[in-house]
Amino acid sequence: MFGAGGGTSSYREAEDTDLIILWGSNARETHPIFFHHLLRGVRNGARLIAVDPRRTSSAEWADVWLGIDVGSDISLANAMAREIIHNDLADKEFIAHATTGYDEFARCVEAYTLERAEADTGVPAAAIKEVALAYGRANTGMICWTLGITEHHNAVDNVVALINLALLTGKVGRYGCGLNPLRGQNNVQGGGDMGAIPARLPGFQDLENAELHEKFARAWGGAEFPMQKGWHLSEMFEAMDHGDLRAVYRRTRRARYACSAGSSTWWSRTSFSRRPRSLPTWCCRPPRGGRSRRAP
Repeated sequence: MFGAGGGTSSYREAEDTDLIILWGSNARETHPIFFHHLLRGVRNGARLIAVDPRRTSSAEWADVWLGIDVGSDISLANAMAREIIHNDLADKEFIAHATTGYDEFARCVEAYTLERAEADTGVPAAAIKEVALAYGRANTGMICWTLGITEHHNAVDNVVALINLALLTGKVGRYGCGLNPLRGQNNVQGGGDMGAIPARLPGFQDLENAELHEKFARAWGGAEFPMQKGWHLSEMFEAMDHGDLRAVYRRTRRARYACSAGSSTWWSRTSFSRRPRSLPTWCCRPPRGGRSRRAP
């Protein structure tokens, strides 16, 4: 699943795991169905760790909140990895049989001492060590993240740092363990599972793998599939520039004309019929008290 945007574990496993790290995700507000399962896990005894610059409504339910400085996720993850290695909590059998490049990784994270991580993240060294040891010692544990990790210029490196923590402790491929990117838009995870993305068949299987076509053709009554993937969103804009994609360009140009004409009307994406709507009202309120504590 790595690199495909799909999770390695189910909602049900969040109810039965020992520890959950919610990293850069305010799931209580943005993924309420998943958070409902997560809270069942908390009620069943799981520890919840929230890593987020903000004290979100999700962090209010956490046992520990690490309020890191924006952009310091890699330093925190690597410092946790170093502590896990130094306390002999790495799953050596899993590393030997299921990973490559461990020695190089261990040398890399050696530079991320607790003191350096404290300076980089603003989180006390003792709190970083506490969370690292809790994750390393937990029999089962999962790391969940969303746009707080991925909407950075170094988003791939952020995600890789979290994946490394799971590989280091062997918390992949076992029940109650895993890595779960909580997708950013409404039901995009389900859409990906169903194959409604340009390069994947259902279950995130590769569209450009011809051997998979026969299996799906049998299941779907002889359906045929293209060998070349479709455009993703940014590629669509590039195709508009080169004239390879015209329908969306025409719609966009018409909508832009309405805006340039000073229209305050919202437009239907399908018929461009006038559809007045009221703008949303935004409000800001201080967080309510909860059960979490910020690292002292």
